[in-house]
Amino acid sequence: MADQDFHELEAWLLGMLGKLEPGQRRAVNRRVAVELRRSQASRIAAQRNPDGTAYTPRQQGKQLRSKKGTIRRRAMFARLRTARYLKAESSADDLAVGFRGRDAMVAFVHQYGELATSNRGRRFRMPQRELLGLTDAELQLIEDAYLRHLEP
Repeated sequence: MADQDFHELEAWLLGMLGKLEPGQRRAVNRRVAVELRRSQASRIAAQRNPDGTAYTPRQQGKQLRSKKGTIRRRAMFARLRTARYLKAESSADDLAVGFRGRDAMVAFVHQYGELATSNRGRRFRMPQRELLGLTDAELQLIEDAYLRHLEP
């Protein structure tokens, strides 16, 4: 997604939404935030970055848990993509989809490929896996959601 596309969409929406009452803006922003959260969660479930590339897989050959867990065989971020952790917030003036607290730190480390610390104190660089970001389809989803609300 290009920043210019996002800024053009933002300028267009500000003109359209400026004509609505605050209560109507709050309602439409809430609906868009929920739809965007669902879209982001489905993309995370598909293990795809916003540009369409696959997430870097976990390292092979290392035992990630003892015999009790089966973390290696399951998809990454199964809990993190649920509505409990991936929050959608909105008001009359803005909307946001993201993580909070410790969940935000886990997402940040994966989003930017930062250094992480294991339970044993060992530090390692996490591969970059972009959890949050807008695809062209999601930009179209946002535009369509606002247009549906503004139709008579």
